[in-house]
Amino acid sequence: MQRAILDDSHLAFARMVRDLLDKEVEPYALAWEEEQAIPTSLYRTLGAAGIFGTQIPEEFGGAGESSFTYNAIVLEEIARGSVLLGPATLHHNVVIPYFLHYATHEQQRRWLPGMASGELMGAIAMTEPGGGSDLAGLRTTAVLEGDHYRLNGAKTFITGGANAGLIIVVARTGSGPDRREGLTLLVVENGMPGLERGRKLRKLGLHAQDTVELFFTDVRVPVRNVLGEPGEAFRYLTGNLPQERLAIAVGSMAMAESILADTVAYVGDRQVFGQRLSSMQNTKFVLAGLAAQLEAGRCLVDRAISEHNNGTLTGADAAKVKLFATELQGRVADECLQLFGGYGYMTEYRIARRFTDARITRVYGGSSEIMKTIIAKSMGLR
Repeated sequence: MQRAILDDSHLAFARMVRDLLDKEVEPYALAWEEEQAIPTSLYRTLGAAGIFGTQIPEEFGGAGESSFTYNAIVLEEIARGSVLLGPATLHHNVVIPYFLHYATHEQQRRWLPGMASGELMGAIAMTEPGGGSDLAGLRTTAVLEGDHYRLNGAKTFITGGANAGLIIVVARTGSGPDRREGLTLLVVENGMPGLERGRKLRKLGLHAQDTVELFFTDVRVPVRNVLGEPGEAFRYLTGNLPQERLAIAVGSMAMAESILADTVAYVGDRQVFGQRLSSMQNTKFVLAGLAAQLEAGRCLVDRAISEHNNGTLTGADAAKVKLFATELQGRVADECLQLFGGYGYMTEYRIARRFTDARITRVYGGSSEIMKTIIAKSMGLR
């Protein structure tokens, strides 16, 4: 089916991104997986191509687009490739929006040009050891002392934290009867004394991207590095969640579609018992069923993109699209790997790496169980 949300300018942009990734990423994907690192030079290459600046105002080196569709195109093209660029997609779709929505003009002038160019990559530090999805219960503290905050605490599962030049840290600066009160966003800059990067965490998948622990010991964060108003972080975090969850859904759908395409090509070539694997009824039924589900998922995701562009995508609807897309991605990866047989278990085959990469999407950005809870509340179920 035709995608009504894309026009000629979108298709031209998609071709540009695809050509860039084919040249700058695909030849090195396996090496990066083995080295468990993405070179920082790639981020500057992506920045120079205008990929990070799609929504950044022109005065700060961006394209000034209000539409999320260009972001979605980048997510899709990355997800169709052989290695997921987690620090890049998080920088583009999660971190930059905080600076667009809550930073002062002075802060934007100071940081956005480098964020657009890829010279200044961002990360966000929310999750704490033992904390999981309970943001209201975080223990990292920041005490106001004159013109700065003294920051202490620890964070974990921080994507892109190893090389980030800017880290948005969620810290408790006050208290109140509601645990969600008194949280503040502080921007910690690379090189600030007391910031320590811990070990790179070993993961089931997403081997190329760095995921680290961060420690803050008496870090002096200037008051001018506060994003938005002190004590309002919980509202800011929940306000940005629909786009974050939509971004995950967009990538999940694109990867699932690409997995299906790879599998169709494979079964057309694979000979089993003297015939093509694609000629067997079970193969046809499995792939036909997945194709129908993916068509439905694509319609759901594209509708969510349109609603987000119009400012009408609700938190509950974002939860629905993330739940549906990520669960579907998992089914597609599992059923397609089965058709590859023993080869599907070999990491030299892209299906094996995608199978493990896909598992995390049902966890980060809010687990499937959290999505169901949000949806149930929107239905009046208490």
